[in-house]
Amino acid sequence: MLGEVIKKLRAAHGLNQVQLAEKLDVSKQTISNWENNNILPSIEMLVKISRFFSVSTDHLLELDTRDYIEVTGLSQTHLTHIQQIINDIVGKK
Repeated sequence: MLGEVIKKLRAAHGLNQVQLAEKLDVSKQTISNWENNNILPSIEMLVKISRFFSVSTDHLLELDTRDYIEVTGLSQTHLTHIQQIINDIVGKK
């Protein structure tokens, strides 16, 4: 559910509810309500959340469960090295 995804992303970024609320310009209670699935964020806020965490809205809505790493601005050499590291981790050759 969306609330669980927001909570996991918040925790992964080392933020408490108050800190995330400040970043998104909402109240701590709003964050709590989202995480407890009491209310849903507006479409505009969903986009803001996705941009803040550098994930797609599909990821937030669990329509796309793939994980992504922001690599904008890296050179092709850096991208190749990152892909090699990923391949080593998952055991690909």
